[in-house]
Amino acid sequence: MSDPTLLVLASLADGDKHGYAMMDDIERFAGVRLGPGTLYGAITRLEQQKWIRPVPSEDRRQPYTITSAGREFLAAQVERFSRVVKTASKRLKHA
Repeated sequence: MSDPTLLVLASLADGDKHGYAMMDDIERFAGVRLGPGTLYGAITRLEQQKWIRPVPSEDRRQPYTITSAGREFLAAQVERFSRVVKTASKRLKHA
């Protein structure tokens, strides 16, 4: 899975993070290094969809949080991917 939208949502699912922290977290759990343009493009799209929002910070870095709508979207995508993985695993056993 390398969709930046889903990777950002998955990163924020366990707590607020700023961009650099998201990039590191995503690289750790997914093995994918998002470039700044890709990351901030995804953040912009996610904000437009109201799936994430910025949170106040006294630091110069801008942290983001996942919204309830973002959690619902992520949960639906996880369910969809789970069905695909389950089907693929069954089919590989018979191949």
